Formats: sequence, C-alpha cells, structure tokens
Amino acid sequence: MHINDMVADAERTGEPSFSFEYFPPKTAQGVQNLYDRMERMYDFGPKFVDITWGAGGRIAELTCDMVLQAQTFFGLETCMHLTCTDMGEEKVNDALQKAYKAGCTNILALRGDPPREKEKWEATDGGFQYARDLVAHIREKYGNHFAIGVAGYPEGCDDNKDEESLLDHLKEKVDMGGTFIVTQMFYDADNFIRWVGKVRERGITVPIIPGIMPIATYASFIRRANHMNCKIPEKWMAALDPIKNDDSAVREAGKVLVAELCRQIMTAGIVHLHFYTMNLAQATRMVLEELDWLPSSQRPRQQPLPWKQSLGFGRREEDVRPIFWRNRNKSYISRTQEWDEFPNGRWGDSRSPAFGELDAYGIGLTGSNESNRKKWGEPKSISEIASLFVRYLEKDLDSLPWSEAPLSGEAVSIKDDLINLNKRGFITINSQPAIDGVKSTHPIYGWGPPNGFVYQKAYLELFVHPELYGEVIRRIQSRETMSYYAVNQAGTFTTNAPSEGPNAVTWGVFPGKEIVQPTIVESVSFLAWKDEAYRLGNDWARCHDANSPSRALIEGIMNKWYLINIVNNDFHDTKAVFELFDGLEVKDLDTVVSVSAPHTNDTNGTHKATNGVAASN
Repeated sequence: MHINDMVADAERTGEPSFSFEYFPPKTAQGVQNLYDRMERMYDFGPKFVDITWGAGGRIAELTCDMVLQAQTFFGLETCMHLTCTDMGEEKVNDALQKAYKAGCTNILALRGDPPREKEKWEATDGGFQYARDLVAHIREKYGNHFAIGVAGYPEGCDDNKDEESLLDHLKEKVDMGGTFIVTQMFYDADNFIRWVGKVRERGITVPIIPGIMPIATYASFIRRANHMNCKIPEKWMAALDPIKNDDSAVREAGKVLVAELCRQIMTAGIVHLHFYTMNLAQATRMVLEELDWLPSSQRPRQQPLPWKQSLGFGRREEDVRPIFWRNRNKSYISRTQEWDEFPNGRWGDSRSPAFGELDAYGIGLTGSNESNRKKWGEPKSISEIASLFVRYLEKDLDSLPWSEAPLSGEAVSIKDDLINLNKRGFITINSQPAIDGVKSTHPIYGWGPPNGFVYQKAYLELFVHPELYGEVIRRIQSRETMSYYAVNQAGTFTTNAPSEGPNAVTWGVFPGKEIVQPTIVESVSFLAWKDEAYRLGNDWARCHDANSPSRALIEGIMNKWYLINIVNNDFHDTKAVFELFDGLEVKDLDTVVSVSAPHTNDTNGTHKATNGVAASN
C-alpha cells in the first residue's frame, strides 16, 4: 500500500496513524536483535516502517535484506531509503529491483550525506546529482508502482539554510513525482506549523509526515539535536536540564514533552507521525502510551486475517493457510516462497503441489545449544517436559520448540484444559477454542472488516504416547462430529477425514463479501508439517549431549509418539475435544530416563530409556 494512501485513510478514519524508522546494525547479532525488536514493535500498530540506506557494500545489501525480511516475514509495509551517495545508475537500478521483488511499494528518495572522507557532497560518476533526479528516474523506470517520498527541512539542512531555496527544491522533487514528504526531526512545533504553511503556499499538496525523535537519554537528546542543528525550546531545557543525570526521569519528562509536540502538530492538521526509533523500543513506546495510541481492548489492532499476512512479492492476495503453522509464521512463508501462486478465496488448485525443503530459512530450531538448554533446561522425565509446556501456557516461558512467539490471548479460555492435558503427559503444540459468531472487532478473536462475524471450530494438536494412541483414535472415531489426522515419524498415517480436501476451521461472514475461510486443515500440508514438527523435536534433542538422559528422552518421544490433530466440526462446542482424554494418563510420568554408557561392542552407542520412550538407534 502506498504511504500517501495510508495518510488519506488516516484523514478519513481519524484513527492514530504512525510509523517507525530503523537503520541497519553493524553486527550480525545486532541484526538479529533488531529483527526480534521489529517483530515485537509490530504489535504497537505502525502503518509502515522505513529502513535507512547504508551507502556502499555490505550495509547497502543489508538495507535490501531488511526490507525483504520486514515485507515477507513480518508483514510490515516497508519504505526503503535510497540515496545518490556512491550510487551510480546501475547500483540504483539493482536496489530498486530488489525492493520491487521484495514486495516493497514505497521509496524515500534522498540525495544523501557526503561520504565520511569527503567534506563536500559530489555526485558519483554516472550517478545522480540531486534527489529530484533520482525521483524522476524511479518514476520513469517503475511508473506508479512506488510511492516516492522526499525530504523536507523545516529548519534547513547542513549545506543550505536558505528556506526559500529549499522550498524551491522541494517543489521540484514533488513535481518530478514525489508523493509524500518526510521531515527532518524537530522540537519546535510553532516553526514546523509555520513551515507547513509556506509549503502549501508553494502549491505543494502531497502529505507531510513530520519526523519525531523520542527522548531516551539527555546526552543522546542533546547530541542529536546539535547534529541536526535542531532548535530546542527553552521550556524543554528547563524541564530536562535539572534531571539530566537521571535517565529514567529524563524518559518520563521526555515522553510528556514529545507527546505535547505531537498533539500540537496534530491540532494543526497533521494526521500521521513518523518516529525515529534509533532501533530502540522503550522511548517510542512511552510516547505512544502517553498519547494513548497503543492497541488496547477498547481499540484493538484490527487485522485483515487471523494470521499475520506476508506482504512479499505476489503474496498480498493470499488469504488461506493451513492451521499447522499457526505458531511458526516465518517457517510457513519460507517453505512456500517458491510457489507460483498463493491460495486466494479457496485452498485448491491455485497452490503449488510442493512445500519447500527443511533447509530453508527459519525452518529448524533457532538459538545455540547452550541458549536452548538455558531456556528449556535439561528434562529427564516426561513430567519435566510437560512442566515446560505448562510454564509456556502460564506465560512463564516466551517460546517452545514448536512455538516461536509467546502464548496468544486466544488460548486463555482453554488454558486450564491444556494445562490439565500436559500434566497427564499429552504434549500439546497447537490449539484454538470454538467460537460461535463473535463480532469481527472483538479484541481477541476478531479479524477482517468491521460489521462482520467470525467463527472457529475447536482444534487440538498434540503428541500422544504409543500406548494411548489406539484408545485416543477409538474415542475420536466414536464421535461423529470429530475428524483427525495422525502420523508418526516413520510416516504411518491414518485419518477419518472423508476426503483429502480442506476442512475450514476458521471463517468469517462480512457485509457484501463471500464467506472467507482463511484457516484450513488438509492432508497434504499436514504431512509437510509432520516433517517439520519432528525435525524441531530432533533439533531440540541435539541441543543435549549424545549420551544424556535429556537427549534420550526427547529422541524417544520423536521416534515413537504420534502427532495427532483433532477438529470438532461442531463449532458450538469447545469442551468435547478435551473430554476425549478423560481418564487417560501416560504411565511413569516422573520416571527419570536412565542411559547406559556406550560400550566398545555397541553398534553405534545406543541408549536405553526406561519410562515408555525408546531412545534412537
């Protein structure tokens, strides 16, 4: 979606509208930490994010990679900065092509600062002299595919303090095809409002998006203001200087001052704010809290579908997915990124017949062996594994091998049932309650456009001990509303589904639309998920030493236990799917796995487990 269209939506609805800027970190660990933070800040509700351009070499490549990551895996509408610095036409075209293939539809076109080794800006041979030339080039090459942003300078820029000259340049950039303006940071609201008036007097009508810099510490506040030659109101200095050595007090006072700035410029007609996050969350979050702009139960973040959409190339119209990857969004996108078409309207022939291999990005277990042992400990009995799942359900753990994110609010209504199952040795990895027509604006279960109603069937997916497998299947088959798929690691597959076709487990009814069925269960995708589910368990096992009880325990579960998913097709009933397991419990839950030391005459150092799980051979 184009940024100028987002601003138009904000004008129409009056809802809070804001965005975040990030820059490429210098280290690989910094990049991963930023990706984690971007995912968390997704829940703040930004309309888009932008990624600054690192001129030349690895940093330029990283900008393109971050755009791809944000669009494809995080479902964040992304604006890519692009500068003229050290960029000939060939490099510019390469960057634009990468943005296009990532699904990006917004570019912020800038002249850029001179390289550090040069005092004065000079165009690269075969490159662009001014931002207006870059704007014209993008428009000529890509037509209207990209919305093109340009920079505005309410307080002048480094090499030009002449306001009239800068306004002339701004008009030229917009006339060449710029569709929105993003300003440098400022703290003087009155001067900004005056400047906006001057911009409009020039006949420039495109949206103006003010750049807002939250205050994290006094030192960084002063440093950035000085670097940008940014005027600081006397009132701000009077509030901050006496507490400059107390970072917490500075953030508290700073959030009030910045929120007041935001309110002043919003009162003057601005509808969208752009926050320079400096790759940090806290100061920005505090300002949004002060403005009461964060999603809440009174104003939930409305999502078009019950799962996070990818905005990668060709995926914007995708609206059907199997439920199995509910807790592993990035993995599903990775394994389907080579598809020629993505399901739209119904899960059927439009999808590719093949899921990608398990060596793609984001498939296996993340984190080092040491960090995973620290996170999940070294379980030696089934009850100790069950306790990890209970801790996750009680939000004492943020992740599990099969769940890459914390427990969602949707699970609250069935949490006690899930805890009870795990305590009896049934290892639950995915679930949803039955929902019988709640409003699409519901803060937990809602999705899709307003004035609709959404529905769900109760769903449960779990690992089942082989000694209990037969009884569980018998009970499912005795209930006419229940359907299931079951498989073990060796590939032995059973089901009572009447066909290989999809079974919708989530759907919505909306005014003026056909029924939307965004989440399904079906056999082909379940068998693809089975490979991944067992792979994750085996990856977890290999976090432990080869002859350890923990490794023997987890490998034994992966080797012998069954993966079962159950759907209760009576969407009025949540409890029946749990009642299937009444009176069932895994034996010897507390028995610690014992591992015999390998002997020289062993074939390959096999272990023996003694609590109903067999170690791998």
